[in-house]
Amino acid sequence: MRIIGIDPGTLFTGYGVIDYEKNEITHVASGVIKIPPTKEQAPRLKKIYEEINLIIKKYKPEEFALETAFYGKNAQSALKIGYARGVSMLVAIHNELPVKEYAPREIKKAVVGNGAASKEQVQYMMKKLLSLKKAKMKLDETDALAVAVCHAFKVAMPIKKSKNWKEFIAANPDRVIF
Repeated sequence: MRIIGIDPGTLFTGYGVIDYEKNEITHVASGVIKIPPTKEQAPRLKKIYEEINLIIKKYKPEEFALETAFYGKNAQSALKIGYARGVSMLVAIHNELPVKEYAPREIKKAVVGNGAASKEQVQYMMKKLLSLKKAKMKLDETDALAVAVCHAFKVAMPIKKSKNWKEFIAANPDRVIF
């Protein structure tokens, strides 16, 4: 199964494409879409749509995962990210891909084990888990990969509910990273 993860933004939109097959997750492609710094929102949204559409056409994912908006103190920023999320969902729907959304804390918990993990911790785990050799990666890129990996963990590899860590490890030995 091929999954694309998107970390939407109005300056940078991260994308990550992974394959999941037989309990193996493989990095296919990832990067950042740099949005031109114009004052008008419409050209920025058009750029996001066009670039994600090209990525979907090139890599042909079967699933589309998206990070939900982070609600900070600035309502205007949250609104603008909402536009980027909407355009991202629209391009997925136009390409007939099922869309699944994950909250930032849910993504961090799935890939790091801690919902309050830093972006740097997420980046470290993505590099380890996907055996990425690229020295410099933008945080938006590794965040998008984390969205895709979270989706793989949630859909392709459902977790059996456990009462404690010992029970979890016994039930999910393939999820333990050394």
